Amino acid sequence: MSFVAVDGVTFRFAAGQSAVIEDLSFAMSRGETVGVLGASGSGKSTLLRLIAGLEMPERGSISINGRVIVDERVFVEPEKRGVGMVFQDYALFPNMTVADNIVFGLHKLKREERRLRLEEMLELVQLSGYVRRYPHELSGGQQQRVALARALAPQPSVLLMDEPFSNLDAHLKAAIRSELRQILRQAGTTCLLVSHDEADVDAICDRSLHVRAVEASDFGSAEFAR
Repeated sequence: MSFVAVDGVTFRFAAGQSAVIEDLSFAMSRGETVGVLGASGSGKSTLLRLIAGLEMPERGSISINGRVIVDERVFVEPEKRGVGMVFQDYALFPNMTVADNIVFGLHKLKREERRLRLEEMLELVQLSGYVRRYPHELSGGQQQRVALARALAPQPSVLLMDEPFSNLDAHLKAAIRSELRQILRQAGTTCLLVSHDEADVDAICDRSLHVRAVEASDFGSAEFAR
């Protein structure tokens, strides 16, 4: 059974407007990393927002681990979907240390459980010596790893990444790509990664989905590569 299933999803921002996504269907296996490639306006980031619960589809369904999170009768709130997200700008809290950023979503855990989870995440992203640093004291690559650790700390079922390399220079990109692939594999995370750069997807993902704006081609008929 598919771990993530998107079935016949259509989305438009307002009634009467052209669909941004039309009749899209695809599936992912547990632990798989899939890249979504496409130009600006093709619906890549909208797809992530639909899975995260930040947008509502006009029709279709989305399931995670056999549980429907949205269809014509069901809408599971974003915080109850078990989905983590890394935004394009990382969205770190500037007034919080690395440690406080990472444990931000762990308020329901006991203090000792939070401490252990923090240590685990710091080791995973190789930032154990940076717990008291603030975001402005970190490089772009280090900030990205903090954002990744924060997203992984609650142990989400699915991780969504929106253009995670867009703020990095070309030299840093190459190093971070290999680091990210290793971290995702080590964590056993199911990940959907959006990018406009095929090199990002080729370096990290198991498969890729190429999408175009609905006017140019049918989003729903897009096929996976590799």
